[in-house]
Amino acid sequence: MTGAGVRGGMSVNQLQDHLVTVMASTRFLKGEGPGNDVPFFICPYSPESTIDVERMQVRLFEQLEQRGVRVLVLDLYELSLDLLTARGLLDRVLEREGGMPKDQLKELMQSVLDPEDHLVPAIAARLNESRFDILVLTGIGAVFPYIRSHNVLNNLQSVAKDQPTVLFFPGTYAHSLATGASLDLFGRLLDDKFYRAFNILNYGA
Repeated sequence: MTGAGVRGGMSVNQLQDHLVTVMASTRFLKGEGPGNDVPFFICPYSPESTIDVERMQVRLFEQLEQRGVRVLVLDLYELSLDLLTARGLLDRVLEREGGMPKDQLKELMQSVLDPEDHLVPAIAARLNESRFDILVLTGIGAVFPYIRSHNVLNNLQSVAKDQPTVLFFPGTYAHSLATGASLDLFGRLLDDKFYRAFNILNYGA
């Protein structure tokens, strides 16, 4: 359903058109415009539109490639599986998951996938291996509650500051004078505070 609502009154097709225009613009690629000191952008969308947005991303990246824009896409879920596999833990976690208390499993996963110690260094390694104009992060909904978006972004500032980073986010990126900015995954108030990103839906190319 490419006409399904996404966020801010946009359809999926309208979102795709907006993102192509913005992400292929010289202004965006140079990090100009929003006034934030790190070129981090949030693309919020309604969780109900996840499948449509994932299909749209394929078309979006193809269009950007046709325009000469190199996009490095990192799926946080796949990256997490790679980290678990590299440490020989994936099979053990799968075997014990059913009988392990949820709190214990959460603690284990948060330790193994800690953004500062493990996840962001793995992202940094991918960045060093690649030539790209834009970094795109997906899969944040699939790794909740083990990985929180604001923790990733906070730790990513030290390694991804030269090219724009776009995080596709199934929820809302809300701003308030009283509470500041919050990333509310799946529309729930999770109090993930991150102030230094810009809502790409509000970015004019």
